[in-house]
Amino acid sequence: MRKGWIVSALIAVSLLFFFAANPLGIMAWNSWFGIVQRADDVTSYKTQKKVEDTCRSMIASYEADRLIYEQYKDSSDEEKQSWAEQAKMRANKTASSYNNYILENSFVWGANVPHDIAGKLEYLT
Repeated sequence: MRKGWIVSALIAVSLLFFFAANPLGIMAWNSWFGIVQRADDVTSYKTQKKVEDTCRSMIASYEADRLIYEQYKDSSDEEKQSWAEQAKMRANKTASSYNNYILENSFVWGANVPHDIAGKLEYLT
């Protein structure tokens, strides 16, 4: 009986060491749970709604900054030109974040991307 406990303890410690301290173990652990999380996310309405809501809010922010930029970029007033440059920087930052977010989360929709979600936001030049 005592021998069984010792063997069980050694196996548990070995597995703990393998998954906690060994790079291959950490990679295996992350790979397994990454696959499980991805499968859950693909089938989860909650995840899809969160991704869509995030995309829509980023698009709204981008559009607001783009419109401010378009409105003030040719102004003769230096302060308004400054507003335009700030809006341009915010819009480009939002576009960069959005484009990365779309790449990371495109698996949520598969081929069924909602019509109001853009595949990419263009940078302002």
